[in-house]
Amino acid sequence: MAKTDGGAPPTKPAKPASPERVAAFRTGLSAEARAAAFLMAKGYRILAKRFRTPYGEIDIVARRRNLVAFVEVKARASLDEAAFAVTPRQQARIIEAAQAWLMAHPEHAEYELRFDAMLIAPRHLPRHLLAAFDAST
Repeated sequence: MAKTDGGAPPTKPAKPASPERVAAFRTGLSAEARAAAFLMAKGYRILAKRFRTPYGEIDIVARRRNLVAFVEVKARASLDEAAFAVTPRQQARIIEAAQAWLMAHPEHAEYELRFDAMLIAPRHLPRHLLAAFDAST
């Protein structure tokens, strides 16, 4: 096999993402930015955004006083649709990802922990659902 670029094997060009996937990605980034701004206005400090683990991703990790909130952001056409988009399977993945975050940040292990959802829909203020689910489910 011919080697290029300092010994790395040649790679196939990446397949371009569909326009729908690109639009969904941009919508997600915008929703996460709105959610983070909303949380900061409520007195939260953003500790992490888009924290990725082998188990899943946490959209936002935020702290206020002695509380650390793991926030799942959902953007849909309506707030109700956004609320129903946080599935039990997804909740389990977020809980596992939160455990990984706490292992990487043991200084926050003694804080109160909460799993919130931030619902984003056009022409609505973000809706912050406190304790949308918990780790015992």
